[in-house]
Amino acid sequence: MSSKQQFQLFRFILALGISLGISMLIIFLVSKEPWTAISYLLLGPFGSMRHFLSIFAQATPLIFTGLALSLCFKSGNFSMITDACLYISAVLTAALAIRLSLPFPLHPLVILLLAAVMGGIIGSLPALAKLYFKANELVTSLMLNYVFFYLGLFTISKYFADREAGTFASLKYAKTAVLPILVKGSKLHLGFFLALLLAVLFSILLYKTRFGYELRLSGSNPSFAKMVGISSSKVILLTQVLAGMVAGLGGAVEQMGMYQRFNWQESPSYAWDGVIIAILSRNNPALVPFSALFLAYIRVGADIMSRKSDVQNELVALIQALLILFVTAEAFLSGWEHRREVKESLATADTALPAAASAEPETGKEEA
Repeated sequence: MSSKQQFQLFRFILALGISLGISMLIIFLVSKEPWTAISYLLLGPFGSMRHFLSIFAQATPLIFTGLALSLCFKSGNFSMITDACLYISAVLTAALAIRLSLPFPLHPLVILLLAAVMGGIIGSLPALAKLYFKANELVTSLMLNYVFFYLGLFTISKYFADREAGTFASLKYAKTAVLPILVKGSKLHLGFFLALLLAVLFSILLYKTRFGYELRLSGSNPSFAKMVGISSSKVILLTQVLAGMVAGLGGAVEQMGMYQRFNWQESPSYAWDGVIIAILSRNNPALVPFSALFLAYIRVGADIMSRKSDVQNELVALIQALLILFVTAEAFLSGWEHRREVKESLATADTALPAAASAEPETGKEEA
């Protein structure tokens, strides 16, 4: 691990410690039983196997959206169309799980493939609008999110709703379309390992391939990328398609793994959670699963705390906000980092100068 990476790790751990410390202080101020609330927050997820495995189940959609947005942000493109990709792909999953009749495992495989295609198509729209009409991708994607959300609601209500249900819900999915639960009595399903596999593949793509190099260069220095012949337009479009496909897979996996029918009357907002994951992982696909698991762990603990103590689980929002504040604040520990870099540079210079001085006479003798 390089010194830069060590500093970033230390910086994150310190930010986490400060965030948890402030949160605990608030618990002491508002709770009549602060130690009980804190124990449930930090140790509640380990209280039973069901609670522990809930961390992995809740982290699954966060990994998908975190990967999608990490790719977008790494390329310098700030599109939020991930929300629409996930939601419409979930609607498509519901339609195929209800109407399509195929054996297992062919049924979920077909759904995953078509959901990825749907996500890729929707994901490309803000990129195309930016490339051909110079439209701001952030504004375009946010507007399209509303369009696709209400389109999805209309589709479920019109063609797949269960009229006998007492609330908004689709017909039940075919059993052959449901992803298997890995541990009985829990919500951990096969989709979690698919998310981990994607994290590994995208880490290789980003740091071991030519396309990954072009993507990173286009995001960090688009002017230089253009000078060396890299087509930033092509990179942005392909990145958006890939991000949309990942989000589409996330929507399909969440529906087939966690639900027996479609009941998302409101957008689950996993894309906004993905923004948090991308920030915490610094757009590194290899770190996305760890960030997602941490966020899921805090949320599971907060849920247990809200049910068994007098502190509400909105405390998670405070922890998230403080973490993002410290992680993204460039001034946080910047002075310490600057002094460390100067010290290393001076040490390197002190080592290099005597070596250069001792080499000069030898060079002179050879010339003589």
